[in-house]
Amino acid sequence: MTQTQPPEDYESLIRLIHDRYDGMSKTRQQIAVYLTQNPNDVAVRSVNAIAQNCDIHASSFVRFAQSLGYDGFRSLQALFQQRLATAAPGFEARVYALKQELKSRDGLSEADLLRDMVVSDAASVQSLLDEIDANDLAKAAEILGDAETVFLLGQLRSAPVVELIRYLLTMVGKKCIMLDPSGGLATHIARTIGPKDALLAVSFRFYANEVVSIVEEVAAQGRKIVALSDSSLSPLAKSAHVLLAAHEHPGPLSRSITAPICLAQAITLAVASRMQTAPSVTGIPSVTGTKQ
Repeated sequence: MTQTQPPEDYESLIRLIHDRYDGMSKTRQQIAVYLTQNPNDVAVRSVNAIAQNCDIHASSFVRFAQSLGYDGFRSLQALFQQRLATAAPGFEARVYALKQELKSRDGLSEADLLRDMVVSDAASVQSLLDEIDANDLAKAAEILGDAETVFLLGQLRSAPVVELIRYLLTMVGKKCIMLDPSGGLATHIARTIGPKDALLAVSFRFYANEVVSIVEEVAAQGRKIVALSDSSLSPLAKSAHVLLAAHEHPGPLSRSITAPICLAQAITLAVASRMQTAPSVTGIPSVTGTKQ
């Protein structure tokens, strides 16, 4: 079905993509995920370059735009360019130019590789300020802060993020339990999550099957879920009460978890702040065991 009047701003476009995502073909779902996860690249790159990066023919991107009511991909791209110009004039364009410069050189040195990674990670962290909704962050802190026990779930590349969250929550005196996949008990432990508890799930592409299935099962039990992922089109989105998306900026060798780590720290600090001001909490234990 063709949209008679296509969205006129970036936010409306993303909402429309969300609404239609489940009914899209596999190729169009891939395009939708790329557009939502890489808005800055979409703004500054040609459709041919974007298509080549996704290993999808450029004509598929044109047809995707037309299915949303646009006359072509450039009309859709204009919304991404408008968003970029409004959010951070010139910053992302300079990041992209620097990355292209590094990639065009034959044989990166170790120092060049470090520079490339730092630039990519800096862009990812900077984007959190524009992409994380303050109300969502506050709601996530409220859910986790009010929970009797926070259950933590994350596997593969997400494992370091949940390990950090467990460490930080433990340090501030918040009871938490890791759903460790070892021994095959994660699914069974998740079934012990009570109505006063909450689940914090972390997952990035390519999403771990067990994590997705556990989140769906916990949601079916009516438990509260906070999800940290890489896209608002993540399979965790439909089950989560709050989804915080740290969009990834592809860097050298592998995708970085710097931005998710930063977001995880912010969530934990927000929970600690709520605990500190809660009337029932006399103080948050420090590393030495004294009350703050």
